Amino acid sequence: MSLYCRVIQADDLQRILDLENRKLTEQYPDEMERMIALWNSKHRVEALNHYIALGWSFLAEDQESGTLLGYMIAQPLLFLDGQTQTLWVEHVQFTTLQARDELCELAYKLGREKHLQRVYFPSDNGVPNSVKGFKPATWEPGTLAVKTTK
Repeated sequence: MSLYCRVIQADDLQRILDLENRKLTEQYPDEMERMIALWNSKHRVEALNHYIALGWSFLAEDQESGTLLGYMIAQPLLFLDGQTQTLWVEHVQFTTLQARDELCELAYKLGREKHLQRVYFPSDNGVPNSVKGFKPATWEPGTLAVKTTK
């Protein structure tokens, strides 16, 4: 399988919502539990619209079939935790480990390329396994910080 990553566009929104709905259905077979989980999710439409418009969010798709395999939503932040510039990765969702790993590596490389000082990753959904090679440190409960400069 050949993986292709690109910036999320506004017309990708429904594909992302479909992926998240499939994931929620797998995780919460009961409709009421699924509704409650959706209220507390990081992929609500208003959140996705905010992140997508910023241009720092990416999706991973199978290059041959065009199937969505994962995505991450992120935004740059200024003056967070004493750092001049950081990249905040709010959420990573995926259907394959390859997509998860590629998206996390992309966030790290983007931070380095744009001379940001840190990338903050959520410490859930398998993300710690993807970023362990970047020597992450726990920043706050639920958040890992990775230095991207020396």
